[in-house]
Amino acid sequence: MKPYPFTAVVGMPDLRLALILSSISPAVGGVLVRGEKGTAKSTMVRALAGLLPGVDVVDGCRFSCDPAAPDPVCPDGPHTGASGHRRPARLVELPVGAAEDRVVGSLNLERALAEGVTDYQPGLLAAAHRGLLYVDEVNLLHDHLVDTLLDAAAMGRATVEREGVSVSHAARFVLIGTMNPEEGELRPQLLDRFGLTVEVASSRDPEQRVEVVRRRLAYEADPDAFAAGYADEDTRLAEEIESAQRLLPAVKLPDDALRQIAEICASFEVDGMRADIVTARAAVAHAAWAGRDEVTTEDVRVAARLALPHRRRRNPFDAPGISEEQLEQALQDAQPPEPGPEDDGPGSGATPEDAPQDVPPEVPRGDAPQGQSQQQGGQQKTVGAGETFKARVFRVKGMGEGERGRRSRAITDSGRTIGVQPPSVRDGRPHLVATVKAAAPHQKARGREGAGLKMRRQDLRFALREGREGNLVLFCVDASGSMGAKARMREVKSAVLSLLLDAYQRRDKVGLVTFRGDSAELALPPTISVDAAASRLEGLPTGGRTPLAEGLLEAARVLRVEEIRDPRRRPLLVVVTDGRATSGANAVARAQAAAGLLTGVTTVVMDCESGRMRLGLAADLAGRLGGEHVPLSDVAAESLADAVRARTAGRAA
Repeated sequence: MKPYPFTAVVGMPDLRLALILSSISPAVGGVLVRGEKGTAKSTMVRALAGLLPGVDVVDGCRFSCDPAAPDPVCPDGPHTGASGHRRPARLVELPVGAAEDRVVGSLNLERALAEGVTDYQPGLLAAAHRGLLYVDEVNLLHDHLVDTLLDAAAMGRATVEREGVSVSHAARFVLIGTMNPEEGELRPQLLDRFGLTVEVASSRDPEQRVEVVRRRLAYEADPDAFAAGYADEDTRLAEEIESAQRLLPAVKLPDDALRQIAEICASFEVDGMRADIVTARAAVAHAAWAGRDEVTTEDVRVAARLALPHRRRRNPFDAPGISEEQLEQALQDAQPPEPGPEDDGPGSGATPEDAPQDVPPEVPRGDAPQGQSQQQGGQQKTVGAGETFKARVFRVKGMGEGERGRRSRAITDSGRTIGVQPPSVRDGRPHLVATVKAAAPHQKARGREGAGLKMRRQDLRFALREGREGNLVLFCVDASGSMGAKARMREVKSAVLSLLLDAYQRRDKVGLVTFRGDSAELALPPTISVDAAASRLEGLPTGGRTPLAEGLLEAARVLRVEEIRDPRRRPLLVVVTDGRATSGANAVARAQAAAGLLTGVTTVVMDCESGRMRLGLAADLAGRLGGEHVPLSDVAAESLADAVRARTAGRAA
């Protein structure tokens, strides 16, 4: 079946342009496509492969070496005088659940030990060389695999090292990732490694939506006939891309354009120099696409709009994007002065109407002026959060086997080696010493002569490694009237936001249960999107009685469901309350009974009680849950450090 034509996709001009620029100049660093589900992200990416020029490859080379300039250290080489053939550019798709060996390739340790031969089986990076590598839902990919992809895309090479054996091969490709931000964000360090980014959304124009449906139904009814109707447009676009690729080396980047790029990047306060380099490369590619041999202000403007939005984020709660007014101002500031007869000094020639208008400063999160908190029904109110801080690290007890992360101890496929897996385990990285020990006693019986070991597959032993896992951090937050008193909820939200930021950095899944009045609700089902949790928490109203039992019961229900859905991810329950139970008959007894259902779950009770007279109800709840009792003031890591220093000083005295 013919793929959906690239030129048949309706709308999305920014995505279309970003993909074309990356195809013209792979050095730009690829494209990250952010958008809601059902916006044809994957359709357009898959259609792009059909527009790329074919590539000449050496016959029989698994690494797609160019006959005119083969890789001198190609594992299938040397290729001196080798014949070649032409094939279409490839689109290689990387599954979210792919193992590291599938991505970078694998070495046959058995043959290396027995025969001294480097038997390397190439992975997806080798298959994508000189083509496209597409990762759908890249934000769900393990961080170490994303790091590997971006390193290979930046360096143009992939290297595999196993037990002292190393293999390297060329891996130059256009990396394209798509993601739905609702399912979680990439870390800023990984975002920065993508060259360009584009936000896509479905059109709200009825006529455009009708055309999308009309074309999709026509394609599904007869794919070949539909594709034939756009063949001429696709061919014309492919020829334009190839022409721009030929022009690219001749495009000049003048100093004025470089100064504009530097001014823009400094204006937006992006970290590092990668933004400047990527913007410059994208501007050169855009000039080639426009048929120009020199970069202009328009090329810089377009490149900045694609290269900078994802580099402005300072934390996961910041929305990506750039201000068009700030971009235009930066371009104007970089323009050299043009002296003339009317040049009367700074500010001349600009009327007050022409001067840029002052933009009111953004109100930081949680710092809304008084009066913006809303009263609802006279009992409910919304309180903003204060500033976040570095939070204490809470870990799940014991040793897990969950998804790789940065919180609790776990047996993982990476990390420090702590032992050897049982012989029945046939997965992971081989343990060289244990493998040799397993094979050594059998050498005489196997008739070994000379160098090398007589190996059998049953001799292989695999390492037992300890690393860190990500957990499910479920927040159970008391939103009753007592929590809203004396701006206590502001401190609570600040502490929870700080813990959410910590969860983001440690690659945890998070969920949010709230309780007030006479019931509890799951405000946010468990997700890796901590910014969604932050948004729900920010708008959380307070008021009414305290249904503590209902909150604990809802938390227990959520944990039971998640244990079925994601059994490898161990939970950490954070109960945020002052310990009071005031809703319904026998409120205290019901809360105590509900706590009994959560024994065995690693729990932290964040004590929000304040004032001189304290009842200690939160501490009692922590005891019944078998969890850790932490006063609200001790959630900050600095508070813990101060306490340790004070105790150490007391002992020394």
